[in-house]
Amino acid sequence: MPEGHTIHRLAEDCAAAFAGTTVRVTSPQGRFGDAAALLTGTVLRTADAHGKHLFLGFGGDGDGAADWIHIHLGLFGKVTFGATTGEPPRPAPPTDTVRLRLANTTTWLDLRGPTTCALITPAGKQAVHDRLGPDPLRPHDADPGAAYARVSRSRTTIAALLMDQKVVSGVGNVYRAEVLFRHGIDPYRPGRSLTRATWDALWHDLAGLMREGVRLNRIDTVRPEHTPEAMGRPPRVDDHGGEVYVYRRAGLPCHLCGDEVRTAGLAARNLFWCPTCQRS
Repeated sequence: MPEGHTIHRLAEDCAAAFAGTTVRVTSPQGRFGDAAALLTGTVLRTADAHGKHLFLGFGGDGDGAADWIHIHLGLFGKVTFGATTGEPPRPAPPTDTVRLRLANTTTWLDLRGPTTCALITPAGKQAVHDRLGPDPLRPHDADPGAAYARVSRSRTTIAALLMDQKVVSGVGNVYRAEVLFRHGIDPYRPGRSLTRATWDALWHDLAGLMREGVRLNRIDTVRPEHTPEAMGRPPRVDDHGGEVYVYRRAGLPCHLCGDEVRTAGLAARNLFWCPTCQRS
């Protein structure tokens, strides 16, 4: 599932391509057809992201959109952009999988396979925000103290809490594993064992790593002194793309201590950590 930086980057790309323009909205698959018919020919005003949720605002005035498309990609959702040269290409028969298609005079966007693609009101959008935890990529309304209030009362492991979107929004399996390694924190420590200073350091680091993720459109978590060039080691070869310390490196030696990176299931995902660098 895409992590929060991917959705924030997608919001930026949607705004750059469509904001302020009249958009043709269709649903070749048909499952979003009624809503598309209501929106087509209106102006896409803005795009917003909170954690793993994307919002496209239509109509209204400025940022005060009258209607919003709420998108959650889930495990299988995918967005494709292209330059408009007449009609966007339709998927090959026999099955059309495009839930949502946007097009203006310069760009088209296709959305396939999302968990959520729904037309909602401003009140509905606010309800989504209200059920999510603070997002490190939303500094204007993110409160790390609110997240710590939940963490500090919980016996649940910090690794599970970081994946709970009601506690912190936008953190996925990669950022979870990597930020805990960067701070030498045992992933099985209960949340209530973390001090506020430790939590603030985690939050600040997450915000910085995720901002870089938005900028680069990939996740890189190793510090400059631990890059392949600095350490004289081969670069990582993985479809994830970026340089990491422990994520999907189970059985391989830790870059720092040489101990074997471990893996185990936690919060319905595979956890990765170094037992030496992340002692309890």
